[in-house]
Formats: sequence, structure tokens, C-alpha cells
Amino acid sequence: MIFLKKNIPGILMCAVIAGIATFLATLKIGDFSVELIGAPVLAILMGMIISLAAPNITKHEKIAGGIKFTSKKILQWAVIILGFTLDLGMIARVGAKSLPVIVCTISISLIVSFLLMKLMKIDPKTACLIGVGSSICGGSAIAATAPVIDADDEDVAQSISVIFLFNILAALIFPAFGHAIGLGTEGFAVFAGTAVNDTSSVTAAASTAENLYHTSGILSAAVTVKLTRTLAIIPITLVLAFHRARKAKTSGESGFSFRKIFPWFILWFVGAAIVTTLVGVLPESGFTAAYSGAFVPAMKWLAKFFIAMAMCAIGLSTNIVELVRKGGKPIILGFCCWCSITAVSIGMQLATGIFYTNI
Repeated sequence: MIFLKKNIPGILMCAVIAGIATFLATLKIGDFSVELIGAPVLAILMGMIISLAAPNITKHEKIAGGIKFTSKKILQWAVIILGFTLDLGMIARVGAKSLPVIVCTISISLIVSFLLMKLMKIDPKTACLIGVGSSICGGSAIAATAPVIDADDEDVAQSISVIFLFNILAALIFPAFGHAIGLGTEGFAVFAGTAVNDTSSVTAAASTAENLYHTSGILSAAVTVKLTRTLAIIPITLVLAFHRARKAKTSGESGFSFRKIFPWFILWFVGAAIVTTLVGVLPESGFTAAYSGAFVPAMKWLAKFFIAMAMCAIGLSTNIVELVRKGGKPIILGFCCWCSITAVSIGMQLATGIFYTNI
């Protein structure tokens, strides 16, 4: 009863705003689809505006608890639910060819973010989130990494804002760019799947490319590559957890417990993916058809909605004026990660022979 009284109003507030953002993301303005921006980004922007316009509401004792719960716990639930959208067997079969490109693009983004963090004296948590978000899968990767490194809401908001900027640019520019430099249809699918962050933007870029190439198959292949990238959440979060534990032990941090910071939700994420994989190998039946035809799409929608809720909560806890004031260095970092991932994706495709191949 105390939990409900303390948290429900704030949770409901985030849910309502996330619902509005989800609806807005389905709209089209002329030829422009708002889905390209995505509900999570709309939700965090709406949260920031409300926080700026009515700070007393977001800090009210009946609201603040639910906002904090949403930004922490529901963010983790979103990652767990995301696991139900991943069929590990399908990813292993279709995504294996793109694995060298994925590994190299992830590696270069993390290396660039680490080096620029040192050179430009960027906050380590913000740099980590931008590096992981750029290299893996945008908001989902940031959602999984933030609790492991104990990032605060401002770190997450800064990172999401930077990732969003270059994600939109990639979705708009890459189809024409890829076609102009002679990428084959498979080559572009791998390019979109490794160099564009959010799934909605990968979908937008691949759909546009199908029109340019006058062929189908690019979209499904690009999304598969993107889902293969998503699995990198698992090793990245575990490595960061061990790194944080080692650092705390070396510095003699009191009251530290590895058990407390271990990303247990990642194990549930893996478990959810295993369930979907096992159902995928069962003989075809009414149950398997319902699972893949109704349950998985529902989980995909719910994961996105929960991420939108969490992003709204983070926006409600963020000072947008301060965020803009500190935004210069993170934007430069995001730009460098974006350029390096693009270059390495193209370079690795040339090296592995994918560049000119067609589906």
C-alpha cells in the first residue's frame, strides 16, 4: 500500500506521456514519418519540457518516487522484455556473416569514446553511454548499461540526445550515400544494420534503400544484423560490471557489494531470448503460430513503450538548460563515434567481400 501511494502517481504520469509520445510517433507530416524520431526520444523531450515549465510538479513528493522508479526499474524491465523479440537461432544463421563487421564497429566506437574521454576530459559515464549507444543499439544499450555503471538521469539524457542526433542523420543520409558509393543490396543491409542505431531508424533507412535499389529483402536483412548487434549488450554489461567491481575493490570503496551492481536483469534478458529460440524450433502448431504472430510483436511493442516511459522519467528529472550548456563535448564525441563506425563498416565490408554482394 505504501509502495502504491508513493509511486503510482509518478508511474502513471510517465505512462500517459509515453502513450502520447507513442501515438505521435505513428503520425506522418507530409512525406516525413515521425516514427523516424521515435517514441523514446519524443518522450524524453516532452519530459524535459515539462520539467522546465513546471519543476514543482516533478519534484512533488507524490510524483518524484514514481518517476525515480520508472527511470530505474521499468528501464530494466524494458531490456528483459526485449529478450522475447530475439530468436538466437535465426540470428546465428542469418547474422553470422556480418559478425566481423559488427565486432569491428563496436570495438572502434568504444576505443574512440575512451580516447576522447581522456583527451577532452568528458565525464566517464557519459562517454561510456555514448560509446555503447553508438556501437550497439542506441537507447536499448544505454538502458542496459546505465544501471550497471550507476549513471544518473542527466548522463542518460545527454547520451540519448547525442545518439538521437546522429541516428536521425544516418537514417536520412545513408540510403543515398550507400547507393552512390556502389554498395550492393546485401552490403547496404549490413551497413544499415551496423552503422544506424535505433531499430526504427534502421527500418527507415532500409525501406528507403529498397526504393532506391528497386528490390526487396534489404529491410529484413538489415533488421537481422541490427538484432545480432543487440546481443552485444550481454558481454558489454558484464564486462562493465566486473570493471566497476575491480575498481571499487582497488579504491577500497566501503559498503560495496558486487552482488548489488551485477546486472541480474541481463540474465532474465538472456532467459527470455532462450524461450523465444526454443519455441522457434518446436514443431509448427497453433501455440508456436500464436507465439510468433501475436506474443513476440506484443513484447516488442511493450519493450518500446517501457523504454518510452523510462525516457520520459529521465526527461522529467533533467535540467534541459544545463544539458544544452554541457552539450558541446558529448556531441563531438558522438560525431567521432558515428564517423568511425561508418568508415569501419565500409572498410570491413570491402575486406570481407560483402560490399558488392546482393541479396
